[in-house]
Amino acid sequence: MSRLADYFVIVGFDHDKARNGISIGKILQRFPEKDWEDTPFIDGIELFCQPQGWSLSTAHKQPTFFVSVLTDIDANRHYCACLSFNEPVAITPSKPPDEEGEEESLDTSSVQHHSIMYAPKCLVLVSSLDYFATFRNCLGIIYSVYIENMPVQIETLIGNILGCIQVPPPGGPQVRFSIGAGDRQALQPPLSTTLPVSHSTVYQLFEDLGIHNVVTLFAATMTEHKILFESRSYTRLTEACHALTSLMYPFKYSHVYIPLLPAALVEVLSTPTPFTMGVHSSLKAEVVDLLDVIVVDLDGGSITLPECISVPTLPEPLNSQLYTQLCMVMRPELLTADDAFPPQQQKVSPPNVLDKEIRAIFLRMFTQLLQGYRSCLTITRIHPKPIIAFHKAAFLGQRNFLDNDFVTKVLDCMFFNTFVSERGPPYRVCDIFDELYAGMQDVLKSEAKNSDLVITHIQDVAQQLLQNENPNPQPYVQKIPKPTEGAFRRIHQPTFPLLDHKIVEDIMQDGLSKHTLRARLQAIRPQQPRIVPMGSLLSSLHDGNPVVTNSARRLEVLRNCVNCIFENKISDARKTFPAVLRALKNKTARLALTQELAQHVTGNKAMLEHQQFDLVVRLLNCALQDDSSMDEHGVAASILPLCMAFCRKLCTGVIQFAFTCIQDHPVWANQQFWEAAFYQDVQRDIKALYLPQKNNTYSQKEKSFSQFGPYENKDFNSVWNRDVGRLVYDMISRKSTSFRPPEPSALEIAAEQMRLRTNITKEQQEEMVSNEESTVYSQAIHYANRMVSLRIPLDINKNTKSSVDAEQESNSNSNLTNSLPETDSLDAESGFEEDTSELGTNIIRFVSRFVDKVCTESGVTEEHIKSLHQMIPGVVAMQIETLEAVHRESKRLPPIMKPKILAPSLLQGEELVMEGLRVYLIPDGREDGTGGILGGPSLLPAEGAIFLTNYRIVFKGTPCDPFASEQVVVRCFPVATLTKEKRLHVQCLAHVDQFLQEGLQIRSSTFQLIKVAFDEEVTSDNIEMLRKLIHRVHAPPTIYRLFAFSSNLTMPQIPLHKHKEKNATLKVLAKKTLLRTAMKAGFKSKPSSRKHKYVIQGQPSVHTLLSPGRGTSTNFDGETGDKPISTFDEELSILDEAESSLQTSYVDSKTLEKITERTYCRDYQRLGLGTVSSSTIRNKSELFRVTSVNSNYSVCRRFPVITWCHPQKKALLLRGSSFLGKGVIGILKGPPASSGTSSETSAHIEQEKFISTIVDCTPIAQGSRLGFNDSTLSITSLLLGSSGLDNFPTLTPELAKRGNPLQKAVNTLRSSGGKSGRQSRWGSLKGIRQGSFTSLGSEMGYRTTHISDFTDGLEGSIHTFHRVALYVLGEKAQIKGIKPESYPNCDFVPVDFTDVRQIKTSFKKLMRACIPSDPITDPDLNFFRSIENSEWLNQLQIILQLSGVVVDLMDVQGSSVMICLEDGWDFTSQVSSIAQLCLDPYYRTFEGFRTLIEKEWLAFGHRFSHRGNHTAATLASGFTPVFLQFLDVVHQIHLQFPLSFEFNQYFLKFMAYHYASCRFRTFLLDSECEREEAGWLTDDRGSKYRGLDSGSDDETGFSGKTGTLNSTSSVLGLSLWEYIDKLWTKSAMFYNFFYIPFQEDGVLRPYSNISNLEIWDYYLKEELSHGPPYDLEAVAMEKQREEESEAADGISRETSRRIVNTCYDNIQTVQPDVFGQLLEVIPHLETELGHLPQKWLVLWDKLELPSLDSHTRQVSFTTQLIKSHGRSIHKRSTIEILVRGKMIGETTQPQVYSHPHRFEKYNYTTPTYCDSCSHVLWGLVRTGMRCMDCGYNCHEKCMESVPKNCTKYKSVSDSGAASVSLSKGGSAENSSVGSSVTTVQTSSQYYNQFSSNVAENRTHEGYLFKRGALLKGWKQRWFVLDSIKHQLRYYDVMEEPHCKGFIDMEDVVSVTSAAPPQGVTKKCDEKAFFDLRTVRRIYNFMAADGPAAQEWIEKIQACLQ
Repeated sequence: MSRLADYFVIVGFDHDKARNGISIGKILQRFPEKDWEDTPFIDGIELFCQPQGWSLSTAHKQPTFFVSVLTDIDANRHYCACLSFNEPVAITPSKPPDEEGEEESLDTSSVQHHSIMYAPKCLVLVSSLDYFATFRNCLGIIYSVYIENMPVQIETLIGNILGCIQVPPPGGPQVRFSIGAGDRQALQPPLSTTLPVSHSTVYQLFEDLGIHNVVTLFAATMTEHKILFESRSYTRLTEACHALTSLMYPFKYSHVYIPLLPAALVEVLSTPTPFTMGVHSSLKAEVVDLLDVIVVDLDGGSITLPECISVPTLPEPLNSQLYTQLCMVMRPELLTADDAFPPQQQKVSPPNVLDKEIRAIFLRMFTQLLQGYRSCLTITRIHPKPIIAFHKAAFLGQRNFLDNDFVTKVLDCMFFNTFVSERGPPYRVCDIFDELYAGMQDVLKSEAKNSDLVITHIQDVAQQLLQNENPNPQPYVQKIPKPTEGAFRRIHQPTFPLLDHKIVEDIMQDGLSKHTLRARLQAIRPQQPRIVPMGSLLSSLHDGNPVVTNSARRLEVLRNCVNCIFENKISDARKTFPAVLRALKNKTARLALTQELAQHVTGNKAMLEHQQFDLVVRLLNCALQDDSSMDEHGVAASILPLCMAFCRKLCTGVIQFAFTCIQDHPVWANQQFWEAAFYQDVQRDIKALYLPQKNNTYSQKEKSFSQFGPYENKDFNSVWNRDVGRLVYDMISRKSTSFRPPEPSALEIAAEQMRLRTNITKEQQEEMVSNEESTVYSQAIHYANRMVSLRIPLDINKNTKSSVDAEQESNSNSNLTNSLPETDSLDAESGFEEDTSELGTNIIRFVSRFVDKVCTESGVTEEHIKSLHQMIPGVVAMQIETLEAVHRESKRLPPIMKPKILAPSLLQGEELVMEGLRVYLIPDGREDGTGGILGGPSLLPAEGAIFLTNYRIVFKGTPCDPFASEQVVVRCFPVATLTKEKRLHVQCLAHVDQFLQEGLQIRSSTFQLIKVAFDEEVTSDNIEMLRKLIHRVHAPPTIYRLFAFSSNLTMPQIPLHKHKEKNATLKVLAKKTLLRTAMKAGFKSKPSSRKHKYVIQGQPSVHTLLSPGRGTSTNFDGETGDKPISTFDEELSILDEAESSLQTSYVDSKTLEKITERTYCRDYQRLGLGTVSSSTIRNKSELFRVTSVNSNYSVCRRFPVITWCHPQKKALLLRGSSFLGKGVIGILKGPPASSGTSSETSAHIEQEKFISTIVDCTPIAQGSRLGFNDSTLSITSLLLGSSGLDNFPTLTPELAKRGNPLQKAVNTLRSSGGKSGRQSRWGSLKGIRQGSFTSLGSEMGYRTTHISDFTDGLEGSIHTFHRVALYVLGEKAQIKGIKPESYPNCDFVPVDFTDVRQIKTSFKKLMRACIPSDPITDPDLNFFRSIENSEWLNQLQIILQLSGVVVDLMDVQGSSVMICLEDGWDFTSQVSSIAQLCLDPYYRTFEGFRTLIEKEWLAFGHRFSHRGNHTAATLASGFTPVFLQFLDVVHQIHLQFPLSFEFNQYFLKFMAYHYASCRFRTFLLDSECEREEAGWLTDDRGSKYRGLDSGSDDETGFSGKTGTLNSTSSVLGLSLWEYIDKLWTKSAMFYNFFYIPFQEDGVLRPYSNISNLEIWDYYLKEELSHGPPYDLEAVAMEKQREEESEAADGISRETSRRIVNTCYDNIQTVQPDVFGQLLEVIPHLETELGHLPQKWLVLWDKLELPSLDSHTRQVSFTTQLIKSHGRSIHKRSTIEILVRGKMIGETTQPQVYSHPHRFEKYNYTTPTYCDSCSHVLWGLVRTGMRCMDCGYNCHEKCMESVPKNCTKYKSVSDSGAASVSLSKGGSAENSSVGSSVTTVQTSSQYYNQFSSNVAENRTHEGYLFKRGALLKGWKQRWFVLDSIKHQLRYYDVMEEPHCKGFIDMEDVVSVTSAAPPQGVTKKCDEKAFFDLRTVRRIYNFMAADGPAAQEWIEKIQACLQ
């Protein structure tokens, strides 16, 4: 029983301190005057009686009632119920202002001068109970007695309230009483002490704010935010705060709680602690600057969240369920709002019922949120009182709340700690929360089956809450006297009287004495405590969706692996180790691992062998690395005893424990982890104190593997292992799980002890207290030792934040972590310095802090805590001393056994430059070999070594994956092909248990990528030495240090910076040869004066090539200085003037004989181009002759030359470099000073003579002498061929309708009599980028015209459409200055081609696409997109197209072609050789292909060394794979014509590999001259060859023997041709078995579309078994080693079946074709029969071809059509390039097909622009000139410069209008104004394929004047209305290809005629103006006249419709 009220206080206005009507409150009287002993009086109560302040008012105010809440120093709440009313006060008038001081007058001026004012007075009841309604009644009765002057003593009323009315505690009966004023009142205590009483306040809060705002406010309160309510009502503020805290049940709000904050205490809002407060709305202005406070406006129904605050939401699905259920209660109409027949009336619950339903929803939410919380309670003491901790990490981990901010913050809140301390004890009084918590899982299961039960269950809980507040259903009618209405306005009402203290005191004492007797008689039986139900366990909570997280198979593998480790079966354990590491990603497997390891510990420690120790530590590290520092799954806690037990012996007396190898995990630095683990172990020991000692099987089993330390008894019933662990244990043990009585939990034991507490004696209790305290103390000692062990690093002198010492890693090999220790708030992780005392101090501080906290909370005595603090420094010092010995001995350990380094197979002459460094070959961006999505064995990463030889960089090793470890991985490439080397950062590999600090990535131009990470045993110096040696071997100072020469020369290493000595060794070996060659070339060893020298003139890199002479030099840029021969520099262009004449010196017969033996000379003889002779006079019988004038390279370095002749049509193919300004003879004769007009004229004359001679030599120039028909073999035949596809049946009607713009261009030519129009008539023929031209024949539509119609149309113009005898394909820039009229019967065609810079860029992108360094994650950068972006295929397409031009011009038309591009050694070689390959079947044979390469690439001087970066001097230029592009084009043609080549694809790959490998001399140096000087060309072909058994005829394969080499071959190196010839003789590996030698048509016309080109598999394929398959000897040796190892191991292949992997095996070798297989088997069979084996080619030639006579068949029409289709597309591409070339130069030079303009004077009436100079033509000032045919406008002065390209089509009307409309039904001639030959960009979008110049897209076009923005002038533009793109585009002039801008027709609002604006000339037509209005602005236009403007308006309107 307790008092209803503690104090009654009367508070009044303090008139003494009043100033200007404002004062403070003063306590007038209080009862009782003395404080109660249990409840002292609270000072400062007067502030809360008037929260807005004490002030006088001028009018009577209605009495008010409100309740303020005060909190005392013990955090107990006191409720101050205030009834405030006014009393009249007489006021003396203030003095006049002039009698007051200035300051006084200012202050009093605001006071109103009333004679009567009203002062506030408050009647206050102070109580610790919250019966607000009773307080209101009692105070109201006192006020009524006073105001109505009732005959009742007020003292009696107060005495009864304070002394006579006693309220029973919760659960007590209803109390009915009267305070003595004739009243009847009833007071009902609630049933429960813990449940808050809310009445309808919660409902009211939801009504005021809404569901979302209240839920947000609730979440903010639960996460400890500051909340401030604002309202005009005091009562609403108190109720809102009370309602918000009521929703928190079962939690209690424990922060600052002030529902009514007085104005005088507003500064309290700045407190840093969380609070819930309320202020009156009048104070709103004073609280606007609160940055971290959530302000709630109750009156407006809104909340304001500051920007810096983010309120977390409840976890799903609780958040969604909360909103759903609140809507069901608050908005029930929503449930039936969509019903077709909604109910007429819905039952509406009263507010108090709704209030309880809302609270029920929140209560259910808390029970769901906290499910399993009792499983995480940890008992640390039972006696003398229970001490309980909560395992936060376990709860978050088991409930998967780790990432939820709401739950995490709630668990950190202060009121959660209160919740644990109050509700944690297992034996106490329970309430509705405990009951609901225990059965919530069953409720949720039932609701999941039937959702209608949700509202039913909510109403059931709400009913219990309602019954708690109203347990007595019987109503009681109260009688409360009230004053009459308006009584407070009485004027003569006396003031509240002073009361008699004695009367009040007597009544109080009398009442209290009666109450004591009554309390004894009516003692209320309190609620009895009971065992709190446990509820659901954490392990059973999966939100109704049980997920299988592991499998028995995985756990079985884990168990077997652990057993293998402890049985010392290390190899078996390593095989399953990767699978175990993957399984440990799952938490269940990690816990199972700890339990399995625990079974192998007996006693205090488990001594292991070194390899066992290493594997166990790796398992522990792997288990730890996937957990956070919170240890949410308990893995670290389980590992803690294990790491203190597992150890190994380093030497006598020195033992290393596992904890020294697992310290690099952040969990050990987390103090919360240590506390939780400590409490868990203390609970286990406390539980053991009270467990009945029974010898049951379970406890014995537990002891058998758990008792490995004095305090290491592992508890299966810990937080994590209680259920999951037991299940896992059962699965692992695989034993029959017979019934086992469940062991009582720690909470159950504690509950039993608390229940029996009253029955035990004091001595027994003291003994229990002592035992528990000793248990806690001993565990504290143990944990202090553990913490010291895990916190002090093994190397105490090393910073703990760095990775573990490299020596230790190499010894233990067990530091697999994924993160380093994180920096904790403690100083212990801030980094250790060399001083060990600081390290010790940090550890001591960390451990002492832990000991203080856990011992204080667990009730350890001060003496024990003090002794612990004294012990810790000694433990630290001892541990440091022990670890010094361990660290010292660990460094002496022999390293862990690593795989043996496998030696690579070396070629003959190949030597190791640097011994192998142990590395790991790590995966790159290619998926092959990683065992990922593509499957197969996991070959990478592989462990081995990287070797550097004088030829290759080789990695050789074995896969780290044990299941693939028996295979050998080889990845290598020639060091000369290195393109990029890059250092890598730290790598952490899946199969490697260490951090690899440094790595290296090297790329090769042979499309190999070696990405390695160095082992920790490799020092940084070794890595740096490797990098330097790689660069030294890759680019030596001279080519004679490349492998082709150095393989048999033992030359000392020469520093790179000593350039003077780079040829020192060559002086000994080849001095005579070099000097003799130089003298033959006409060079002198000593320099002479410069004036006697002649330097070839011309622009840099613009030259003409000499047949078959020296091709190129690196620095041919006009240098005139002389250089000594000893430097052997490439600058050999200095010719002595006296020896530079056309009269060549005598050439001896031996030299002629050697020249004649060269392959290209024999090829000239085969082609009929003459023979080599020393005579300078040509025989009249022969048309051509090969001159020997330049046989010693003394005449000239370049000369245009005939390189091929058509066998039937005798058309010639010539090649040279770009044109010079001088003639050929002038170059040779003219001295440098002879510059001027005369020399230039002679130069042109000489050029004309040379070209004229070539033209005369072409049969087509001699008319019908050879019987050629103009109508079939001119360009007409090309046009005819291109139109052959017009009726191709597969064309869609839409494509046929669109027509072919190319044919329109041809029609234009035809109609104009063979003359071409202006460039504007043709449109833009340029590709947007080089390489973007696409064959129109395949990608554009075709017109549906018949071939006969087309040829008929051509007949009329054929007389003016002549072919020419010679086409010169040249660069645009060089052909510009050439006058075609000087070169009759010759046409110059400028072409686009790929320059070197573009090839370099494209190749880099291609390599990145084919061999990416990292996996591609961006879908926009996938493989095919990267290939497209590289533009490699586009460059191949250009080569194919230009080669096709040469093929068609020579084969179809019979014209000669001269290729004059760049320097004549890159793109020229590509086009020339590909053209010959297509034209001549001989070049497609094995011998002919070699001839082609020797002639077109080697003899003509492609700069192989310069482009391949063979020496240090050429590195800066970058690798440029020009020759590789040529081979790729051959590969593309080979794919399209597989029957036409004698060699196969492997031969091309072999060439591509070895042209860059520098193994052979063939592709070294830059020209034939340099090779001649080196003596290679004079080398006899009989020189011995290394690498193969040249003296053996064994056909079975390759031998490892090495032949002897003479000094000559050592100097001269090896020839690739000789090597290939040997292979060709021995094996059919290069032969194409599908080759057909004789075909009907020997000319190939390959498709060049991008869609027909394929990525060469040479770029993509690799074989990891033996490396690249192109070094055949190395592959053979690797295979031999493999066979020997298998034989040594006793492995016998019982079957020939084997697993083949594409990235590992060479498919061609493993699965050979049938021909190759038979040709290998037959010699073996012949040998067995005793016959002499025959060569494979002999056997092949003996085969009889199948007879075709009886199987002749007619060629079908389809076959003919397909052939015709291919030819047509090829010819169309040719025409396209020719026409494009014609159009490119039309504006700068007259063309063959030109027509002059017919100019006449013309007076322009409107401003017109000159089409030549773009300046304005004003007809009034001067007349202009206008072409009468085409309407070309120009100045008179510009007439001479106007090109003669009149189209005879008028572009403007006679009246000056600049508008031409295209009729839809007109013919091609009438509609060709905008026609063009266009190209489709390969990467453009479909919409952009509609070129802006295509006629079909141009609905209307013409010149218009457009006025710009305001105040700007008129400008003439060419406008095009496009109905396809819905645009109005404008150009500066009609000829311009790209528009300046456009108006989108979507934005056009209207187009209307307009009046002429001011400032326009009067001569203009007034109707010529119109306006175009868009959504943004208005455009003003002026046409040529009114009709033109009207036509524009109509066209635009039609387009809009």
